[in-house]
Amino acid sequence: MAIGFRIHRRIRQVDAAVIARFRALPVANVSDVMSRMTAGGARLRPMQAAGAILAGPALTVRTRPGDNLMIHKAIGLSQPGDVIVVDAGGDLTNALIGELMLVQMVQRGLAGIVINGAIRDSAAIRAQDFPVFAAGVTHRGPYKDGPGEINVPVAIDGMVIAPGDLVLGDDDGLLCVPFDEAEAIHAAAAAKHAAEEKQMANIAAGTHDASWVDAALRKLRCEGLD
Repeated sequence: MAIGFRIHRRIRQVDAAVIARFRALPVANVSDVMSRMTAGGARLRPMQAAGAILAGPALTVRTRPGDNLMIHKAIGLSQPGDVIVVDAGGDLTNALIGELMLVQMVQRGLAGIVINGAIRDSAAIRAQDFPVFAAGVTHRGPYKDGPGEINVPVAIDGMVIAPGDLVLGDDDGLLCVPFDEAEAIHAAAAAKHAAEEKQMANIAAGTHDASWVDAALRKLRCEGLD
């Protein structure tokens, strides 16, 4: 048994129709209906050009900090539309991907990559719209010795990602929608988004009702209300 060197098959994943529906929703709306309890941490920021949307099934990688051997293998195993999600412990000492690996992922038709770790060749990554979320940037390159595991549950700042879960990201950050809850979460997030669009229309028309603010303050016994 080679503990720490394991590659598993992904046995389920969100389908393309679910992914397409989520792409139309802001990540913030999805986060709100998940009770604001799911997040990849504010450290993981979009490194690509502004406006790019990340959405796809997770192909997970757990690797030793500073080592990208299993990330290379994950790229070779990936399918078009996949999001490679790498738990590298958040260490920023060594970059785990750069422009060469980026080109490989684009060529394979991946939907993006998430790295709880560092990248390099950041100017090249910022110049394109392939979604790359990472915790930092450094010029120091990676090692290629392992250990590492593919298609195992990983966690990033308390957010658990299982293989095949839906990974979403936009300019505000990223989150994971569990496979079994995707339909219910989409329905709630779509309703939230529709309500916010109605509110925006009311603001533009000058008919926005903000009476709830004073009602909340009265409930809290705030002094000085008119």
